[in-house]
Amino acid sequence: MVDLDNASVYRQFDKSGMLDHLHGFPEQCQKAWEKVLELELPPEYTKISNVVIVGMGGSAIGGDIARRLALTESKLPVRVHRDYGLPAFVDESTLVIASSYSGNTEETLSAFTEALGNRSRKLVIASGGKLKQLAEQECIPAFVIDYQAPPRAAFPHSLIPLVGIFQKLGLLGDKSADLQEAVDILNKLSTDFIETRPLASNPAKQLAAKLWGRIAVIYGAEILSEVARRWKGEFNENSKAWAFFENFPELNHNAVVGYEFPPEAKERIFVLMLRSSLLRPRNLLRYEVTAKLLAKAGITYEFAEARGKSALAQMLSLVLLGDYASFYLSMLNEVDPTSTDAINFVKQYLAQSAISSD
Repeated sequence: MVDLDNASVYRQFDKSGMLDHLHGFPEQCQKAWEKVLELELPPEYTKISNVVIVGMGGSAIGGDIARRLALTESKLPVRVHRDYGLPAFVDESTLVIASSYSGNTEETLSAFTEALGNRSRKLVIASGGKLKQLAEQECIPAFVIDYQAPPRAAFPHSLIPLVGIFQKLGLLGDKSADLQEAVDILNKLSTDFIETRPLASNPAKQLAAKLWGRIAVIYGAEILSEVARRWKGEFNENSKAWAFFENFPELNHNAVVGYEFPPEAKERIFVLMLRSSLLRPRNLLRYEVTAKLLAKAGITYEFAEARGKSALAQMLSLVLLGDYASFYLSMLNEVDPTSTDAINFVKQYLAQSAISSD
């Protein structure tokens, strides 16, 4: 197995500098927060009945996590649309937020173009591309990302702006204190997860070592449901590994029955249960009984505990752990965490088709 305490490993496999983005995660959160507070929204944007966030992959996961946060406070429904076009219910009282780091995501452009043809309110989050151009042409408010990275590594710039926008719209209360708590915790965790901290005392390296050669199945509940999705995506993209996610309490109504077959899978599956002190007592009880079922079935599992008091801090603390663990797993798999050849192949294949993306 690759020695994660050998600095040359990172120079050999992290050819595009993913580690630098991990180092800067707390600072990215702080800067994104400061910038979104300067964003001005038209007064009529507060007169909405629902929000639809359109996006894909690393640009949509911020919307997923912001939606879960909004579920705890917002009186208005917030939905994430990961597809072409728009839901039929979108109307003049809907705020459509198009989130695409590149500004050129095919599905997001399809949805946003459709939104331009109706009376919905609109807002853009992008670093450039066609989406930013359309926003400028149509005088639509835009949060312009000024951080260069793969979309998933620019995660703070897709989540934190949405938190700030929701605060401005009254969907969330003032999150300034929660954001500061989160940044403080992230800075502390960064010293625990950094590559110079040895395996013996580095929780992220230890988790990657346990996952090496296994398939990660991530469980989450409530505010951690979409954090589990984030972990799944990071293991896919960074580690080039199979990974899946499930949510409580739903998984107790189906997934737990599937632990038996095929029996040889039990040796490869590693279940990670993301847990928070803010979860409902009944869901915490479900973690306990599920652990008993996993143990009975002979399946390896582990709990990952969120840090902090606020929901935002707890979410971000586990996002950072998953990001680092997936990075270290990429080193163990001896692959460049930044490369996404399969995704590029799909994009090139679709670009050759004459079928419209509208």
